[in-house]
Amino acid sequence: SVGDVMYIEANSGAVKRVGRSDAYATEFDLEAEEYVPLPKGDVHKKKEVVQDVTLHDLDVANARPQGGKDVLSLMAAMGKAKKTEITEKLRTEINRVVNRYIDQGVAELIPGVLFIDEVHMLDIECFTYLNRSLESTLSPIVVFATNRGVCRIRGTDVLAPHGIPMDLLDRMVIVRTVQYNADEMVQILSLRATVEGIEVEESALRLLSDIGARTSLRYAVQMLTPARIVAETSGRTAISEDDVKDVDLLFVDGKRSGQMLATAEGYLS
Repeated sequence: SVGDVMYIEANSGAVKRVGRSDAYATEFDLEAEEYVPLPKGDVHKKKEVVQDVTLHDLDVANARPQGGKDVLSLMAAMGKAKKTEITEKLRTEINRVVNRYIDQGVAELIPGVLFIDEVHMLDIECFTYLNRSLESTLSPIVVFATNRGVCRIRGTDVLAPHGIPMDLLDRMVIVRTVQYNADEMVQILSLRATVEGIEVEESALRLLSDIGARTSLRYAVQMLTPARIVAETSGRTAISEDDVKDVDLLFVDGKRSGQMLATAEGYLS
């Protein structure tokens, strides 16, 4: 009715009665909920919506585009289930739209982190794809991890540091690492044993650290479980030095296994 103050949501079209204008406060109106001041001039109310999405979410949501090309249409399309192949053309189009939104200030790019362990296991085709992807403005922060020195790049006969092509290696910042000393290995093995609920005597930890220095820390950590089984078989809950010696006789690490095969006839030609 005349004198009511209404609120209209522009996006959804919802209409809500806020109250009665205070200009009619002197009138007797039993139906008035409350009197509110009359807005002055043009009233514009904006509702800012912030939503975190990934490029893959946008690719999946727009595999079969429906609706408009604005931000709201893209967000609404994400809630619809689709099973369509994501083509390279679609990725290129999504990247172009996202770049335009970033230039307009509508969207903000927050780079993700891609961690690839044992990177020397990738072949030359994977390295080629990564090399091209890193040139994109939308590329994430890539972290490689490997324990190899100079080795062959998979899929080729080329030897390279860490098994990574030189053109890709030139784009990286290599973190300098040093080997663990005996005390650090004891501390790491003690923490791992605590996490797994294994009781280990101090002398056994020292022997495991010596084995880790001779082989690798990973191999020494793997010896905890069989050493616990040997201790439980003997009726004890804590791993002793003798248990570690028994396990060391039962199993061999990769280095010793390679040496045994190299010196034995009939295994390697």
